[in-house]
Order: sequence, then C-alpha cells, then structure tokens
Amino acid sequence: MAKAKSKFILVQIQSLVSGHKAVVARPRVNDKLEVYRWDPWIQMMSVYKEVKKIASTKW
Repeated sequence: MAKAKSKFILVQIQSLVSGHKAVVARPRVNDKLEVYRWDPWIQMMSVYKEVKKIASTKW
C-alpha cells in the first residue's frame, strides 16, 4: 500500500523589504504563501513571500 502524503509542509518565507527569513507551516494543497507579518529587522510590518519548501510534517 502506498504511503499517504502529509497534510502540511514546512516552507521558508522571506521579507521583500529586509530579506529576513522565517519558517512556517502551510497546507500542502494551498497556493504559494504570501503573508503580511512583523519584520524584526526593520521593526515594521512587511510582506513575506514563500522561497522554498523545507520538509513535510506529520500533523
């Protein structure tokens, strides 16, 4: 029997303003992630875009 795919994957996101990187989990079936969150390097809110997939999770 084939192994089931996980529901979530870990992805790396990067700030478009400062280049700060973070790792977040997103559902496997969703489109690439683009979020508005706090950027600690510039002390402001910033847009983050998904850069690459890191791993699958077992949630």
